Amino acid sequence: MANKIIIYQMLPRLFGNTTTNCVEGGTIAQNGCGKFNDITRKALRTIHNLGATHVWYTGILEHTTRTGYTQYGIESTHPATVKGEAGSPYAIKDYYDVDPDLAVDVPNRRKEFIALIERTHKEGMKVIMDFIPNHVARHYKSDNRPAGTYDFGQNDDKSAFFLGHNNFYYLGEQDYGCNIDAKESAAERYSESPLRATGNDCFGAPSRNDWYDTVKLNYGIDYRTGNRQFCPVPDTWVKMLKILKYWASQGVDGFRCDMVEMTPVEFWNWALPKVKEEYPHLIFIGEIYQPHIYRSFINEGHFDYLYDKVGLYDTLRAVMNGCASANDITYTLQSTSDIRQNMLTFLENHDEQRIASDFFASKAERALAALIVSTTIDSQPFMLYAGEELGERGMDKEGYSGVDGRTTIFDYWSVDTLRRRCNNGKYDEELLTDEEISLQKFHRHLLTLCNSNEALREGRFYDLQYANPYSDNYDNNRIYSYLRGTDNELLLIVANFGDSNRICKVNIPREAYAYFSREASNNSIKTSDLLSGKELDITLSADEPIELEIPANSGVIIPIKI
Repeated sequence: MANKIIIYQMLPRLFGNTTTNCVEGGTIAQNGCGKFNDITRKALRTIHNLGATHVWYTGILEHTTRTGYTQYGIESTHPATVKGEAGSPYAIKDYYDVDPDLAVDVPNRRKEFIALIERTHKEGMKVIMDFIPNHVARHYKSDNRPAGTYDFGQNDDKSAFFLGHNNFYYLGEQDYGCNIDAKESAAERYSESPLRATGNDCFGAPSRNDWYDTVKLNYGIDYRTGNRQFCPVPDTWVKMLKILKYWASQGVDGFRCDMVEMTPVEFWNWALPKVKEEYPHLIFIGEIYQPHIYRSFINEGHFDYLYDKVGLYDTLRAVMNGCASANDITYTLQSTSDIRQNMLTFLENHDEQRIASDFFASKAERALAALIVSTTIDSQPFMLYAGEELGERGMDKEGYSGVDGRTTIFDYWSVDTLRRRCNNGKYDEELLTDEEISLQKFHRHLLTLCNSNEALREGRFYDLQYANPYSDNYDNNRIYSYLRGTDNELLLIVANFGDSNRICKVNIPREAYAYFSREASNNSIKTSDLLSGKELDITLSADEPIELEIPANSGVIIPIKI
């Protein structure tokens, strides 16, 4: 049986940066930048030992930046089209190249990335990289495209708003800078003639709140009329298919696809089978926020996994903060019960606020119950964001990002917890606090358990909330319980979202035992909590509940032997 996928997301720009005194809005010379080569085999071994099966290297593709590399033949980008000093990893400047910021030897930057892929594989993990289908940087120019391919927009008819073979949408003579500063630190204002539509479906001059550093790609939809023109196959489709196959040929094992709902499902239906025919091992993960189209992107779009943000993430965050009942977890899971194994769960990523930030839970330990649920409800993948396992707070004022509870993706910066965990390449616990060591240990134990334990790795799920209505012995607003099991093993999992230890009595009805092909009979057993190691004497019965003490903001995973 295949392992449960555990993805470790990192930005190499941040992960390997050991600068201790960064300045707000600093340049690469002032604040430094992590490199591909900083992600050593020892660093990767630490990630693998945490339980990770895959690493998502975020921000690999060459994107806009204010750092100049003209001496290497890379054209500069106007600062009015760059967010922050380092630039957004999602304003792609060359789909066939990698970010020169991440290279020790810029002319050999692609070789350094390939070497990182090989190191990752040698440490027993697979590589995921970003694929950004919806938009490109305003200054897109590929210096590394294969022979016989053309840049986006190179053959466009710029006199038309929409044509099926165009790569961009053209808006005529409009002023790019009428709503934003189009000059910034440059000698002259930035202008486009004609202006192109902005990446977030802005069909006019962009404002500061738009994705002004990007231009939207044309996949065959005329946004004035709603007409969908997919025959003949749009040129953008053909270009994107070549890009996917190129990176697959370089040894990448999967793609996290950005904002897939902003591109037509018909494209994915056409492209992904063609890629998987040549590279059947590849996995595709879709970032998506509209539940009503989930099944379309799985069944027609051929995605392996989709973000479970609007469902489970939002629900768990609300439960953690006391804004929702633990019972709501049941309703959320029921809404995706038929595609549960296709939903990627997480508690942090680069778009979301850090758990330990003042904007979320203030303390990382308050998320352990949610972590247990996210990782053990089913065999679906789970994603961990670099620093989450250490309680990174994300409360720095880095520059463009400001203090928002997120770790910047736009600035050159060094992340305190990651820097101390690196400890000059030793990757030990010498500079970590006791709280950070404890948190990392909990993550390591739970995540490795997800693959070492058969029931967690591949078992079926059975929700127990319906059998445990609110009572003095079971506060179903703060307690959530369920079973995971196979023919060989059955686990009782109880999570406590409260800030104090709870004594609760959990009912396991006869139909739950029957679901796992077991009979309910009075049976006293000795067992132990797989999380704490605490030994327990419990009596199993369909007529009497099991009494347990559940630690605050955490939970128990108890093997039931019948």
